[in-house]
Amino acid sequence: MFPPLRYLFPPLAGQSPAARNFLAIHSGLLICALFLLMGLVLAGDYGIGTDELPQRQIAAANLNYILGQGASLDALPYPYALYGVAFELPLLLAERALGLEDYYYIHRLRLTLTHLFFIVGAFFCYRLACHLFGNRLIALFALLIFLLHPRIYAHSFVNSKDLPFLTLFIIALYLLERAFRRDTPGAFALLGIAVGLLTNLRIVGIMLLAAVLAMRGLDLFYAGNWPERKAILLTGGMFLLSAGLTWYAVTPYAWANPVAYLTASLALTANHPEIAWQLFQGAVIPSNELPPHYTAAWFSITTPPPLLLLGLVGMAAGAAGLCRRPGALFRNTRMRFAGLLLAAFLLPPLAAALLGANLHDNWRIFYFLYAPFCLLAAGGLGGLTRRFSRWRPGRAGAYGLAGLGVGLIAWQLIQLHPWQHDYFNFLMDRTTPERLRTQYEMNSWQLAYREGLEYLLARHPGETLVVRGSRKLERQRQILPPAARQRLPAAAGSRRADYELIEPAANPPAADLNLAFRRQIYNNTLVALRPLPLARMTPEIVAAYRELYRQVTAGEPIIRADYDVYLENQRLTFVRENCAPEEPDAWFGVRIFPRHRETLPPPLRQDFSYAPLNTRGVRLGRLCLAFIRLPAYARDDLILFRSVAGPYRPDGLPAWEELYSLSRPDLRELIADYRRNQPPPANRDAFDVFIDRDAGRNRLLYAKANCTSAEYATLVTLHIYPVNLADLPAEYRDNGFDNRDFPLTKYAGRPGGACLAAIFLPDYPIAALHTGQAGVWETNLYPPANPESLRASYAALAGRQPDTRSNFDLYVQDNRLIYLRESCAAADTAAGFFLHILPQDVADLPWERRPAGFANLDFAFARWGGAFDGKCLAAVPLPDYPIKELRTGQHIPGQGELWAAELAVGR
Repeated sequence: MFPPLRYLFPPLAGQSPAARNFLAIHSGLLICALFLLMGLVLAGDYGIGTDELPQRQIAAANLNYILGQGASLDALPYPYALYGVAFELPLLLAERALGLEDYYYIHRLRLTLTHLFFIVGAFFCYRLACHLFGNRLIALFALLIFLLHPRIYAHSFVNSKDLPFLTLFIIALYLLERAFRRDTPGAFALLGIAVGLLTNLRIVGIMLLAAVLAMRGLDLFYAGNWPERKAILLTGGMFLLSAGLTWYAVTPYAWANPVAYLTASLALTANHPEIAWQLFQGAVIPSNELPPHYTAAWFSITTPPPLLLLGLVGMAAGAAGLCRRPGALFRNTRMRFAGLLLAAFLLPPLAAALLGANLHDNWRIFYFLYAPFCLLAAGGLGGLTRRFSRWRPGRAGAYGLAGLGVGLIAWQLIQLHPWQHDYFNFLMDRTTPERLRTQYEMNSWQLAYREGLEYLLARHPGETLVVRGSRKLERQRQILPPAARQRLPAAAGSRRADYELIEPAANPPAADLNLAFRRQIYNNTLVALRPLPLARMTPEIVAAYRELYRQVTAGEPIIRADYDVYLENQRLTFVRENCAPEEPDAWFGVRIFPRHRETLPPPLRQDFSYAPLNTRGVRLGRLCLAFIRLPAYARDDLILFRSVAGPYRPDGLPAWEELYSLSRPDLRELIADYRRNQPPPANRDAFDVFIDRDAGRNRLLYAKANCTSAEYATLVTLHIYPVNLADLPAEYRDNGFDNRDFPLTKYAGRPGGACLAAIFLPDYPIAALHTGQAGVWETNLYPPANPESLRASYAALAGRQPDTRSNFDLYVQDNRLIYLRESCAAADTAAGFFLHILPQDVADLPWERRPAGFANLDFAFARWGGAFDGKCLAAVPLPDYPIKELRTGQHIPGQGELWAAELAVGR
């Protein structure tokens, strides 16, 4: 019996050695059994993780393929067909073997089996630590820290993707150590099976395959004779064969073409196609642009500090040992294993940082790093106790501090239940309200919705409630007990709702009235419960709403319509004082068009020019109200709307829309000014299209006074021609333009029956824009020339006579043909210009122009020039080959030439 247990269990001291050491020998197994029993009780407290349903669907598709009931795994969208099913398939088979159909029981089974597998992995961690350190107390420490990491513990129930990989990783490490210790073909075959399964779950498992082959290669290099080498080749071959066959057997997608599957899996690991926006250190960053320290930072702030300290000690001790005896890394199996643990913990995140890998959800995909880390931390504790091997108080103190750290971690685990997945250590400031939520991702697996539903059921015992929310909410409703689900009917077919569940990070509550309905953990709101009808509000809430109504209506509305709209302190209030009882519930929303796209929340910058905010109305008798609090960047143009069935009606159009500008008294007047300063569209069905240069960043505006639903839904073509082709994305350079085709509904609104769309233009210099609606209208548009550059070109002509005079003075200078009119009106440049370039040698022309004998360069004046100080100037670049003659002028299609001129260039 090891010393600490002598004092805890003194009656065992006088017994036989077998009885006296029973608890010590089987302590690891007993602790695992205790945690398993605890897990069976706690499994029902966790919600459904984000990936559970997709993972189950992937397993079902693979099973159908195996049974010949599915035509091809190609039916799975990329990259789901590349996800391994070595763990998901057994879960699905267990579910079907038990005949489970109610998802409440399916979910409980999945959580239980996932956690059971995790407990099995914990026992292998204990056994591996026993062999590595030869100290059961150190091994118990490794076991406990493996089990008690708060985030790992919560995910051991809900995460059937990352946690099985962690579990199988620690099992494979145990079998690796066992195989090299026993050095038998059977041991290496068993190791190969584990590595094959591991590689199926995630292709990065191939790193253990490479490690084993490298270690066998070293053994072969240092082998002394042929029989020894033959044994090494046999065990290595058994390992490689069993690993390959196992991987192939459990990877249905690879049956047709294993090489293509491996290549695609490795490419997926290096560059995952799904870009997600991650909240990290207060900034929202696309997942493919995260800083190199992303994984290290998340690991540091979500791992209990005692473990961090011991892990650093263990890594330092292991690195020091390797530095003192570098040759042992090649000859000594134990030192190799120490090097393997260090490499397994450090190299994967380092490689991800160097390659700029696309990472999601904190360090979740690197949870397998915790397996070698636990062993390194246990090694750190072992190193400290060895330092004090001759000083009993020091040794006891090291064990005591480690035990105290484990106790504190266990206490935090209990306190947080069932929110361990959002654990942060004391390195993070948890005293400032909303500090964590504004700095780091919370509730990324959407488990909070379950508590919200259970809280509502407890708040209204025996009542039937209609609760609205996103599709995440419906997933959580499915895993409630049948009796609870009967009290929570699906909200999709209901016109009325009692509550709305929201995540404040994504949809901040519109009014302070909702604070009373929040559920909090770590000062971070995980679920907000917004009351909808009067029947579910307390008298205090009703009184507060009426007081807000009184304060708001003391001012003047900014818009008078079927709902009057008031604006006060960045809060929009929609008011209707005579709501009919039969009037359907309404949604209200606002689209915020900022001057600078960079002020939008990052997830919206790629696809949108505006930020959408939606909310539901509240009924107080005959009074209907709705509140939307505007963000700080809402300082310019708004489109307000109301809908009667969700954020949009089934036809995609709101019931009412209105345009309002916070920065410009009347945006409609601004649009009218633009229209007055440009020629009207030749086609009466066309939109007015113009560039808004007052928005801080150029925007392309589409406007039409009377716009039908069909026009609003029609696809708009937009081709952007750059001055320099190198500015285009690579996939567009062959075309010569950036293709931005879009439906007006993506960027537009229909305030008062008019259509208005705003699209941000790229930052690079633009030569021309071509846009229109197929078969209806099209137009070419050119960004206005910079007046200063026009003045500079005009100054360069000072004192020089034109080469030819006509309606425009024509100059050939700096390989440009310059058109100048000293006194110019808009009508002078409205007609199109033609320019024919006759070369000295026809062979210089593009082949399609050689039969005509000249290059045709017709253009609109605005493409190459503009007006300044009452003058008009355009500078058209000429080709580099020798030119004999230029012919130019203006013409109107169907009416002929307005004027023409010729220049004998002779160069």
